[in-house]
Amino acid sequence: MKKVDIIIAGESHLRYAQEICEVISESAKVRGTGIARRTPEYVQTKMQNGNAIIALSGDQFAGFCYIEVWGHEKYVAHSGLIVHPDFRNRGLAKKIKEFTFHHSLNKYPTAKVFGITTGLAVMKINSDLGYKPVTFSELTDDPKFWAGCKTCTNFEILTSKDHKMCLCTGMLYDPTQKVKKKEKWFNKKVLKRLKKIKQSMLENNKQLLVWKK
Repeated sequence: MKKVDIIIAGESHLRYAQEICEVISESAKVRGTGIARRTPEYVQTKMQNGNAIIALSGDQFAGFCYIEVWGHEKYVAHSGLIVHPDFRNRGLAKKIKEFTFHHSLNKYPTAKVFGITTGLAVMKINSDLGYKPVTFSELTDDPKFWAGCKTCTNFEILTSKDHKMCLCTGMLYDPTQKVKKKEKWFNKKVLKRLKKIKQSMLENNKQLLVWKK
């Protein structure tokens, strides 16, 4: 097994931006999930301002994640979490997420950390870090954040619900609140069932909107 180093990305890693975007896009296609696409230039900007985390095995790209800042540093979010196919099933995604999470707390100590995701694996990682599921109203109201969802295949569902509900689950970590270590809310079977119910409800609503048009 090749050694993988997880570090804060910088100028020397700009050359990986194109590959990162391609791996993120291909992964979304395979899973059949919606995703807010990012350009290599956007990823490079994150690297230049110290808000990106990259995993490397020698010179080979292994994984990536970046930080977004919203509402005048009141909120931060982690986006673009991806592991290259050659390095999957080794727990690397969790390690990258944990590194990004602690980097966020160090750089933005008063900010609430949030995310929206359809992935059960990401929900489990977030749960272990102390995130709690919340309604979208508890997340940032910064329009630039929601504008980033425009390239997602589920954007029409989001807008039809006035940005209050979508197939994604909102999750939040508040650094001012102490988390009980024994408190566990994550249940994979229950979440799978709820996800299917929500998807069915929203898809039916989407079809109704199309019919009305």
